[in-house]
Amino acid sequence: ALTNRRLGNVETVFVMASEEYSYLNSALIKEVASLGGSIKAFVPPLVEKKLKEKLRNELQESDLV
Repeated sequence: ALTNRRLGNVETVFVMASEEYSYLNSALIKEVASLGGSIKAFVPPLVEKKLKEKLRNELQESDLV
């Protein structure tokens, strides 16, 4: 926030997650999905679908190398 203000006079707003989801972060969600776990309780259906597609594409690309 201070860097944004210093570099571009931009104010930063922080939106806190509810306590129920405070332990979650994108790296954790990606890891669970990459290991085949269900992320349905943590993300909307569209996000789940797109993440699975991305992981599938990355896996296919790594198999080609």
